[in-house]
Amino acid sequence: MYRIAMEKLKKWKESKRRKPLIIEGARQVGKTWLMQEFGKQEYEHTVYINFDSNSRMAELFASDLDTDRLIMGLELYADCKIEPDYTLLIFDEVQEVPRALTSLKYFYENAPEYHIVCAGSLLGIALHEGTSFPVGKVDFLKLYPLSFREFLMATDKGRFAGLLDQKDFELITSFRQTYIDFLKYYYFVGGMPEAVQSFAENKDFNEVRNIQKRILAAYEQDFSKHAPNEIVPKIRMLWNSIPSQLAKENKKFIYGLIREGARAKEYETAIMWLSDCGLVHKVSRVNTAEIPLKAYEDLKAFKLFLVDVGLLGCMAGLRQRTLLDGNQLFVEFKGALTEQYVCQQLKTIEDLGVYYYTNDRGSCEIDFVVDTGEMIVPIEVKAEENLKAKSLRTFREKFSCEVSVRTSMANFRKEDWLVNLPLYAIEKIVEITDEHVIV
Repeated sequence: MYRIAMEKLKKWKESKRRKPLIIEGARQVGKTWLMQEFGKQEYEHTVYINFDSNSRMAELFASDLDTDRLIMGLELYADCKIEPDYTLLIFDEVQEVPRALTSLKYFYENAPEYHIVCAGSLLGIALHEGTSFPVGKVDFLKLYPLSFREFLMATDKGRFAGLLDQKDFELITSFRQTYIDFLKYYYFVGGMPEAVQSFAENKDFNEVRNIQKRILAAYEQDFSKHAPNEIVPKIRMLWNSIPSQLAKENKKFIYGLIREGARAKEYETAIMWLSDCGLVHKVSRVNTAEIPLKAYEDLKAFKLFLVDVGLLGCMAGLRQRTLLDGNQLFVEFKGALTEQYVCQQLKTIEDLGVYYYTNDRGSCEIDFVVDTGEMIVPIEVKAEENLKAKSLRTFREKFSCEVSVRTSMANFRKEDWLVNLPLYAIEKIVEITDEHVIV
């Protein structure tokens, strides 16, 4: 299974300013597989340590964090010599032994020659009180479910992914039906590696659903296992409300949909917990189009999206027969799946700020507004081939944006200020808009 993150790991290995690397991401997005595969491909030896329920490692890191002593202990544990340039050290579930996380600071300062990658599903929230996080002493890499491009490669459609990379839209349009078919599959299967692998091997949608149900059940167990007892019921209620939140055409997250009379203050911690776990994407409203968008974030108005479109469909009980109903799948939930899909793809693009816009009167709403660092790009999401762009035009007139994007099932087309970008090519938005402005 090809992951784009593998190229980032290779660059990390070659970097002269390399620090210990922490891979962040929700449980079951493929962190362990990625680290082990990286070790196989790039190193002579890999020493894999899982810190979950590992009393020996807890003891090793409990006393002083002298790097020579730690390396000796790891060599004894793994029964092999750890040679800095030829061995990859993997610390998995590192949050279970917080002092192992603290030790990364000393490896960076006193023994930077060692190649260390770490992962922990709940790193954002599982730091025990009093634990020293190695701020500035580690590199980070965020791992998400497979993007649509990675899904194409995993399902033996690598050439189609290559066409998207080349942005050869003349040829892409000739094969648009293949892209649409596989986009439908992706809406159902999503990007969780186990679900994708099962689909690639068996094409069995029922088995995919069973895997998704197991993943969702594991997440529910995590709520009880890792979250403070007093907020577990709130996390569950909030989590289960997300499909209905996305199904309604709300301008923001509505607490009253969790339960009648619910208030923001009661659920702030639950939202933060789910966000820190990587299980939800919190997309905030902005009320202008200035760089940087983050400076104009409205912290009280936001939308919540799930980590994965396939899991959203599973939670909402979406049936596989909708896959056979022409393009009907793309209008289920009034476009909720489509917005979820677009958000998920945008989040995989490095250094892209993702927000949405509504004006004070609510007469102009833009599904997503992204900050590329160079310019602001408004994005209107259409589930079908609808080519009206009233809100985009209003937004452009108000803020003088150089380029706007409408993404739908329509073919690629450039106009003077508007780019029609097919949904299956949304990952290429930064490159396309850059080219449009330069031209």
